[in-house]
Amino acid sequence: MSKSAATAAREARVAIVTGAGRGLGRAMALGLARAGIRVVATAARERAEIAAVAGEAGEDGVLPLLADVGCEADAERVVAAALERFGRLDVLVNNAGRGMKYVSETFMTEPTRFWEVAPETWRMVIDTNVNGPFLMARAAAPHMAQAGWGRIINVSVAHRTMRLPGFSPYGPSKAALESETIIWAQDLASTGVTVNTLLPGGPTLTGMVPDAFPPERRGELLDAAIMVPPLLWLVSEAADSVTGRRVTAIRWDDADPFAAVEDAGWDHQSPARR
Repeated sequence: MSKSAATAAREARVAIVTGAGRGLGRAMALGLARAGIRVVATAARERAEIAAVAGEAGEDGVLPLLADVGCEADAERVVAAALERFGRLDVLVNNAGRGMKYVSETFMTEPTRFWEVAPETWRMVIDTNVNGPFLMARAAAPHMAQAGWGRIINVSVAHRTMRLPGFSPYGPSKAALESETIIWAQDLASTGVTVNTLLPGGPTLTGMVPDAFPPERRGELLDAAIMVPPLLWLVSEAADSVTGRRVTAIRWDDADPFAAVEDAGWDHQSPARR
């Protein structure tokens, strides 16, 4: 590698994408890598999936790691690995999540009432969808703040999905994640680190879709790649002023990025606690 190439490699931005082995996470990890951003791609169990992502993107630019985002030690290990391998950390995409299929394979047609959900299932979903982003952001944010620039992007769902009957604990977990987004954006105000929510805006063809979903309706599902254009905008300098917002991928317009941005419900001019 030439001296100029080595310098460029050191200066390339670095992102962590959790849950990167399939679905939205895979699409976002590959999208970032193809844009020249170095990626640490994590998965909780399937090493072959994240190894395949690294192979497709080019292994020099993607570091695959097995890690459970709900484990504090794993979260810290992933951040440390990014810093050791690439020398910096600029972006955290909190994508890893567990959906309603862990409650029931027929959740889309036969809602499970909240009192019918096993406590261990509730804890598993909350641990991944709420505690995981907290632990990852807790490990990453100080390094970003010290550098004076960073992006934390929490992957969520439409408000309607959070409120569907029978969608406990998935709906409550995503509502909590959006609260985390708003609070963290305020806590990180003036540091150069932004925190935003990114969501597809409709059902997507991912591993969260149960096998029981009618095959004839799969064509209605959004492609996971819909997340990539707004993600690349959020991690650019063009979005420096955007924090504490919801960005809906289905509303993305290359000519008008702010068409996809909505207020997440807090006063951006007054970040102090109320």
